[in-house]
Amino acid sequence: MSTFSNLTARGGLFVRFLQLSQVSRTISSSSSMKSKQSLVGFIGLGNMGNHMARNLLKKGYPLVIYDISKDSVKKLQEDGAKVATTPAEVASQVNRLVTMLPASAHVQEVYTGNNGIFSSVQKGSLLIDSSTIDPSVSQEMAKLAQGKGATFIDAPVSGGVNAARDGLLTFMVGGSETAYNLAKDLLSSMGKNVVHCGTVGTGQAAKICNNMLLAISMIGTSEAMNLGIKLGLEPKLLAKILNMSSGRCWSSEVYNPCPGVLDGVPSSNDYKGGFGTALMAKDLGLAQNASTVTKSPSPLGSLAHQIYRIMTNSGYADKDFSSAFKFLQDKKLNS
Repeated sequence: MSTFSNLTARGGLFVRFLQLSQVSRTISSSSSMKSKQSLVGFIGLGNMGNHMARNLLKKGYPLVIYDISKDSVKKLQEDGAKVATTPAEVASQVNRLVTMLPASAHVQEVYTGNNGIFSSVQKGSLLIDSSTIDPSVSQEMAKLAQGKGATFIDAPVSGGVNAARDGLLTFMVGGSETAYNLAKDLLSSMGKNVVHCGTVGTGQAAKICNNMLLAISMIGTSEAMNLGIKLGLEPKLLAKILNMSSGRCWSSEVYNPCPGVLDGVPSSNDYKGGFGTALMAKDLGLAQNASTVTKSPSPLGSLAHQIYRIMTNSGYADKDFSSAFKFLQDKKLNS
């Protein structure tokens, strides 16, 4: 065959490749649009869940929602979400459902209780739990879901309320590769990073390790800020120095616990909103349980757990966990 014929044949193949690629993109786009047309369920509309659900609405996903707080559902309902009266009612209408709940007990109740998700879940449904709970509970829910012909994955989040609001969360996903791929587009509409960690429960494992480190660094940042201020340093200047030095961390740079250093964070709003101290104490309890089971020494994690438990019992339970700074300045503590 002549050189010209070879080139012509290759050119034809190239054109055919472009045509097939265009068809593939069209099918992919069509599937995505079809996916967005079907209802998605969302249960748990607290400080994090409310923002996450709103971002799904913004990205074009129609929602049916449930929360025990009527105030939590009101604004989302005004923005177009359907409201259900029970978790079972949500599950009966969807084949993809996200839950964002405070603790293991809440997850167990919402999934297995009277009028719970498993009482009406549809076969083939994908159940995504973004709560931070004991990995063994995630594994238990996955087994129960399998018995109902559904798939359960754990996908806890990191980033805080501002990241939830701005769609910049990190999702740590535990489940099969297939389930991860099915969930990825939905999770990407609420976050910036979606990481597959392994089998069910590994997402929770990653999250409790992250939160243990976060709690330790927040207490350390609070101690450093408090000491520097007592030594006569201006708070914003001290924070600037820390953040250009080796002490820099997320707690100092993005979520500084000292009031007035950063705008738009709980410390500058009387520690309202954000991630509650009681929830941090709960997560540290999960980390300590895991440390005991795996015989992994975590002395600083244990101390942080004790501090947040004391804070929880000292009037800080509903304040953001960065109120460790305020706790250190408490006159009772220093008397």
